[in-house]
Amino acid sequence: MRLVIQRVSEASVSVNGQVVGAIGPGLLVLAGFAPADTPADLARLARKLVQLRIFADAAGQMNRSVLDTGGEVLAISQFTLLADARKGNRPSYAAAASPAVAEPLYQQFVALVAELLARPVPTGVFGADMQVRLLNDGPVTIVLDSVS
Repeated sequence: MRLVIQRVSEASVSVNGQVVGAIGPGLLVLAGFAPADTPADLARLARKLVQLRIFADAAGQMNRSVLDTGGEVLAISQFTLLADARKGNRPSYAAAASPAVAEPLYQQFVALVAELLARPVPTGVFGADMQVRLLNDGPVTIVLDSVS
């Protein structure tokens, strides 16, 4: 599992020109899943995501989490995060889970994050051609992997 986390002032995701998910200040999370990802991986990274101290405190230090700030999370599935482009010019996606495996993992991950935040988590549409808009705040971008 790989997460690309961006601190945002706002973000939205559209499918066929219609906004399907949007947030104000918080975190935009792009999530890719591997076949070997486990429920324990999902739980660990969901906790890590909501507890990441990447928001400024009163002194301007990154000491607050999305839980502390009451910020929102927008979660979007993205299998291309598992791309391997070390050889040649065409990335291989062999390390990414098949849609049949990845979609339940994605749904479980979103449910875990929503439970930890105690509120719904807007999402994109799994497997759809999506357009993502964001205003990166900082910019702050963090990558988390289930295997490290």
